[in-house]
Amino acid sequence: MRIGFIGLGIMGRPMAKNLIKAGYDLVVNTHSNSTLDEFAKLGATVAKNAKEVASLTDIVITMLPNSPEVKDVALGENGLIEGAKEGLVLIDMSSIDPVETRKIASALMEKGIRMLDAPVSGGEPKAIDGTLSVMVGGDKDLFDSCYDILMKMASSVVYVGEIGSGNIAKLSNQIIVACNIAAMSEALAFAKKAGADPKLVFEAIKGGLAGSTVLNAKAPMVLSRNFKPGFRIELHIKDLTNALNAAHAVSSPVPLAAEVMEMMQALRVMGCDKEDHSALAKYYERLSGITIES
Repeated sequence: MRIGFIGLGIMGRPMAKNLIKAGYDLVVNTHSNSTLDEFAKLGATVAKNAKEVASLTDIVITMLPNSPEVKDVALGENGLIEGAKEGLVLIDMSSIDPVETRKIASALMEKGIRMLDAPVSGGEPKAIDGTLSVMVGGDKDLFDSCYDILMKMASSVVYVGEIGSGNIAKLSNQIIVACNIAAMSEALAFAKKAGADPKLVFEAIKGGLAGSTVLNAKAPMVLSRNFKPGFRIELHIKDLTNALNAAHAVSSPVPLAAEVMEMMQALRVMGCDKEDHSALAKYYERLSGITIES
């Protein structure tokens, strides 16, 4: 089986490498020529566009920035729809608006192309380790047939429901993560301002009810002033934009998500949008006039 992989950025690159390590024959396409050269040396076939990827493969995986890019790769000029054989499967692992996911899937289905939406959680470290969490929407039988492939990039692959449900789950995840990081930042800023050592406060609370995967991953980054991106603020802004749009479309209030969105917008103005989303701490540092470190 030949698998196409389009989008070899901060997440797609390690994910595709894990498929190669698992023995899959890959056909790849991305904007970076140096990345394409790297994958050619690993044994992958380089395609000039999505149309060519589709013509050479049975399954195509996309890992792209947002809805417009996925739509263009799937339906645009030299897109998948132009090169695909009937029966091609698209697994879109991008995080996009579920409304757009359903529109793209419907257009592809008219040409006999089936689609799963399978966004991921875990950031670059888990993409490298092959321990991502994947949430999948689409036909259940199609999900079952693609499960083993997805598990080569993940430690958890969960079927959520019909097409679009994967992205609904991902946006729910992103709301929780954003609010967790904001709450953590608020608490550590308070601890510092009140005269406690924020590192010791973190050690004291991480084993209790406040403990979480987010706290354990992001508090050490803040305390060590390491804001090297595993997941950039600008990408979380994109996800929260999609979450707010999707929530408003079904009249579901999301006031906490909206508040954290404005914090992230402030950080964009401060020039922090390329930093890890743990840099939400800088918003509270600016308000409190302190730096969260021991």
